[in-house]
Amino acid sequence: MNDDINTVSMLVRREIEALITVPLLKAFTEAIGKEKTFAIAETVIGQLARDSGKMLAELAGGSRLADLETILPLFSQDGALAIDLPESGPERILMNVSRCAYAEMYKRNGMAEFGYLLSCGRDYALFEGFNPDIRFTRTQTIMEGADYCDFCLSSAENKTTGTGL
Repeated sequence: MNDDINTVSMLVRREIEALITVPLLKAFTEAIGKEKTFAIAETVIGQLARDSGKMLAELAGGSRLADLETILPLFSQDGALAIDLPESGPERILMNVSRCAYAEMYKRNGMAEFGYLLSCGRDYALFEGFNPDIRFTRTQTIMEGADYCDFCLSSAENKTTGTGL
């Protein structure tokens, strides 16, 4: 038996985590309120995401945008995301997600209200952990009801801002 957690897809890991975490979040919300509960969860999830970003940089062999691009297929593993790259270069990556199995999973499990906190909210800290000089912006997500998620990643040298198409 292979006991390596990395043999389990990220989508399955997030579902297992959610099935444990959401009941805890609901109980803490009842005990201390939603604002405090979500603030604590955001802090913990953010640190986990930053640590994951550092590990991804090691896996990619560097922390430049070009290195990040080499590992983008990991995010789509097992059909988790359908990604289009309208722009991809050493200074900027525009990435649109047109299908998100994470959003589908949270909805299927009756946990849609927690999806952004548990998944989308990680993205900022993940990219920060990968390289704190990469600027990440996003104006919409499927999790929040948009038709697609628009990611814009730019190097510190590139002052251009923008979103996906």
